[in-house]
Amino acid sequence: MFAAWRTMLVIAVLAGGPLRLSGTVQWHDVTAGQSLTSLGARFGVEASTLASDNGLRSGAPIEPGQFLLVDNRHIVPTAAQDGVVINVPQRMLFVLRDGRLLGSFPIAVGRADWPTPIGRFQVRTKETDPTWDVPESIQQEMAAAGKQVVLKVPPGPDNPLGSHYLGLTANSVGIHGTNVPTSIYRFTTHGCIRLHPDDAAALFALVEVGTSVEIIYEPVLVTRLVSGEVLVEVHRDPYKRGSTTVAAVERLLAQAGAGELVGSDDVKRIVKARTGRASLVPSQMSGRANETP
Repeated sequence: MFAAWRTMLVIAVLAGGPLRLSGTVQWHDVTAGQSLTSLGARFGVEASTLASDNGLRSGAPIEPGQFLLVDNRHIVPTAAQDGVVINVPQRMLFVLRDGRLLGSFPIAVGRADWPTPIGRFQVRTKETDPTWDVPESIQQEMAAAGKQVVLKVPPGPDNPLGSHYLGLTANSVGIHGTNVPTSIYRFTTHGCIRLHPDDAAALFALVEVGTSVEIIYEPVLVTRLVSGEVLVEVHRDPYKRGSTTVAAVERLLAQAGAGELVGSDDVKRIVKARTGRASLVPSQMSGRANETP
């Protein structure tokens, strides 16, 4: 199910040319062992948002054969036109080539007290079945927590790096898979960027040593599609480096040529809900006078 969905998404992206939006709105057929948390991690949606969309209480159990509405649309940042773009508050990784979106993947990033670095980097190394040389800082954390201090973890199912690792020019930071897929779409790492194992393999095939990696911090995104529709996406601000206020969203609306929406009650509702996915502003004016290509 997930593999087929990922394939369909990539085909749609390639066929559609330059896009400002990734993801889909679809029905998902629940299978054994899945939960709102695991589905949220896999699709890149807050579990609470997934529950709300389906009229469920947060943390409610789901059953095999149950159908869930999954809306995992995300606005593609305009920070770069080529290479990898990672937006920390969005917990999404995008791969672009000449402005064309090749793939998008939900990720886990650094927790607030161990943040993922922001800036421009490059892929320095590519490794399959890596050995994890545990950084001294993490060894110290293990010792402080009373855990056994581990120096190295060999390749295999217990390796937190998974089977694919991309080392960055950022000190001790990489992009890699995981042996805990349910940890994706959280602020939980020691600064690294973590992907589902299938997504790590897909990304590994899309990039080379030297590929640009831009890590940005944008908790609020706005775009106007060629159809004229305006979408707003609001996330948490875990590192306290951005602004998620109505005023911040309205500034972006004006920059996107959607100044007619400033003061809209619908925009205020989207900001308050902070669902973490692209939401259509229903009160927008019709027409294409100010649309963005």
